[in-house]
Amino acid sequence: MASKEQMDALFEEARRAASFAYAPYSKFRVGAALLGADGAVYSGCNVENRSFGLTICAERNAVLQGVAKGCRSFSALAISTPDSKDPVGPCGACRQVLSEFMEADAAVCFGGAGPRVDISLGDLMPYDSLHDLSSRLR
Repeated sequence: MASKEQMDALFEEARRAASFAYAPYSKFRVGAALLGADGAVYSGCNVENRSFGLTICAERNAVLQGVAKGCRSFSALAISTPDSKDPVGPCGACRQVLSEFMEADAAVCFGGAGPRVDISLGDLMPYDSLHDLSSRLR
């Protein structure tokens, strides 16, 4: 699991990534930063489209950046939503994609202009079949 210092640095990178968001419709910028198993940091921002279903979330953008560079495993994620005072966690689609490339004990933090939440991916997505659902079967 990532240290507090690593998570703080990752969160700052996510905040920086949010500044590049393309969000002309919602005005809701999101930045994400992933710590790869290779030690590199991969960041992404949300990129909106008039057809909201085609919008790319910051978290998936960061995953795709890492995968495009050959990274297939990530150990920590930070998400910054500077246009919200409250923390906003990843959407369901992003949680599913993240669970493909992160272990259940991977550190996740997310925050807006106010407090930050620090949690594990397994707590965000319990009973995920790739991680612990099979161990709960009787």
